[in-house]
Amino acid sequence: MDLLQMKNITKLYTENRVLNQVSLSIKEGEIHGLVGENGAGKSTLMNILFGMPVIHSTGGFEGEMLFNGRSFLPKSPEEAMNLGIGMVHQEFMLIPGFTITENIKLNREKTKPTFVSKIFGERLEKLDLNAMAKDARKSLDKLNMSIDEYLPVAGLPVGYMQFIEIAREIDKSKLKLLILDEPTAVLAETEAAQFLDIINKLSEMGISILFISHRLDEIKKITDSITILRDGEVVKTIETSEISIADMAGLMVGRNIEMIRKKKNERNAGDEYILEIKDFKVNMPGERVKGLDLKVRKGEILGLGGLAGQGKIGIANGIMGLYETSGTIIKNGNKLPLNNPREILHSSIAFLSEDRRGVGLLLDDSIEFNIGFSSLEVQNKFLKKIGPLNLIDEKKIREYALKMIEELDIRCTGPKQHTRYLSGGNQQKVCIARALTLEPDLLLISEPTRGIDIGAKKLVLDTLVKLNKKLNMTVIITSSELGELRQVSDRIAIIYNGKVGGILPPDASDEQFGLLMAGESLDKVVN
Repeated sequence: MDLLQMKNITKLYTENRVLNQVSLSIKEGEIHGLVGENGAGKSTLMNILFGMPVIHSTGGFEGEMLFNGRSFLPKSPEEAMNLGIGMVHQEFMLIPGFTITENIKLNREKTKPTFVSKIFGERLEKLDLNAMAKDARKSLDKLNMSIDEYLPVAGLPVGYMQFIEIAREIDKSKLKLLILDEPTAVLAETEAAQFLDIINKLSEMGISILFISHRLDEIKKITDSITILRDGEVVKTIETSEISIADMAGLMVGRNIEMIRKKKNERNAGDEYILEIKDFKVNMPGERVKGLDLKVRKGEILGLGGLAGQGKIGIANGIMGLYETSGTIIKNGNKLPLNNPREILHSSIAFLSEDRRGVGLLLDDSIEFNIGFSSLEVQNKFLKKIGPLNLIDEKKIREYALKMIEELDIRCTGPKQHTRYLSGGNQQKVCIARALTLEPDLLLISEPTRGIDIGAKKLVLDTLVKLNKKLNMTVIITSSELGELRQVSDRIAIIYNGKVGGILPPDASDEQFGLLMAGESLDKVVN
């Protein structure tokens, strides 16, 4: 029996048709995959299903929805949740100042009576923090997450935040359909595999799952059937067993996808070091670096890999001075100041954070300003002198922004569109454009393809290889996807317990990488 039916859903934003006659159905207990490039309409379809205000404030939609056989038109997320629909959004919906327990139990708090409440009524009961913490602990345990439920969310790595979002939905007793929008995008490969096992268990309990992911191998592994969107329309709905990953990718983008793999004879790295890090410590919650030593060769692409929580994310954040840091950083023979982001940017280092919304973007400003503002601040680019005044040269910024929009295929209404209204993948492309505008000789990129579809992923990774090859730009890329690192890196450093566990060439065996990730030493590593 179909739990959910969406029939001929059409949605317009002003004159832009983002969905056209889209139909989708999900059976009870089914895991249904939804795939498509960024801008294909996946998020809009989910916003309709979940009753998000942005849909109703922009004229609603056309079409019909049935849930449990009954007509269904949620005016708010609360209505959807009351019917048994849960959603984990691609961008986090957590309150940083609250604890993990408080976030999991938000709007479903447990209370206990007091002397005053017995006289004046239930509204004066107090929170039963112990009972709430026990519920939170149960949900976290289902995800095999050992983190303390009393910790505040602020400062936790994004991977932990994703698990907390999922734990909050699991805690809901009425849950019948769980929408997961890129749930594994911020997880390391081992964490993602563990999470997929949990999704299977939820399905076995009768909970239907709508699984949105750009990791097509996950879609192939876990789903029963899939719907493929392209340019706001359904290209195909099919049993997962009847389609290959390559065919999925081709239908998504309308073309064959072949990644450029860096060849050994194309590598620029020599023996000279552009960056030396000694006894490096970074106090980043959940990703602490604990006395790391690392040398980066000029002209190479160095990959930083490892499991979540082992410190790989902390390295770039520490170099940029975003968390309390100690140790020594030497670039081109010069010692760099610690805990001073502006001076680091002046040292021809650019940084693309893994947290594009929290650190990477000015959400209420235009695409063109986001692309140009770091260069304006640090390098006085895009300025024109009129008498004694330096004014922003809006024409130059717009020309440059249009060039980057075209080169990176940023899907938008134009350079003046606010970044808040872009899809996650297109927001990431704006961050990359801004970093490249600084024209650095050392580029630090953390999780560059998180939440990006396969076509955009190819473009981003190919761009990094081309920058490295043509401009001899040194790139340090931190990623939870080992396959991504092996594709573009000259060397890969595996981080374990806040230090370099070992350094391997990209063509080393899976077993060697696995040993380093597990904290085992190898007899021979490449330095």
